Amino acid sequence: MTKPFKILGIQQVAIGGPDKSKLQKLWVDMFGLEITGTFQSERENVDEDICAMGKGVHKVEVDLMQPIDPEKKPAVHATPLNHIGLWVDNLPVAVEWLTANGVRFAPGGIRKGAAGYDITFLHPKGNEEFPIGGEGVLIELVQAPADVIAALS
Repeated sequence: MTKPFKILGIQQVAIGGPDKSKLQKLWVDMFGLEITGTFQSERENVDEDICAMGKGVHKVEVDLMQPIDPEKKPAVHATPLNHIGLWVDNLPVAVEWLTANGVRFAPGGIRKGAAGYDITFLHPKGNEEFPIGGEGVLIELVQAPADVIAALS
């Protein structure tokens, strides 16, 4: 099947827990990842530290997340591996093509993500109208910047 876009590589892995300081102990203190930023969103019920491993096009973001309110949804702490992010060379084209081919997207559409890139999420479960989902995994598609596209294409 010919596709009008390419998945270029892993952009991020997001890990949720009830207390991100426990995640920091492992990922920052033990593994040595660098905290490169933070992000909070009441709408997405998330307080996260954005960490990094690797350099250049091999840099992978590792987001350590905790809920702002553990009683609200989305529950970023309920699934320890909350989602995986994939670089894509043309996000709008990918969304259009995938939707036309039965892939279910989570509500919210294409929007700016925590790291400043345009993003959207594939729903972890398919439904009757859109039978293809992430089979239990939330998948984030991330618009790759020009330098990443050039290096990974």
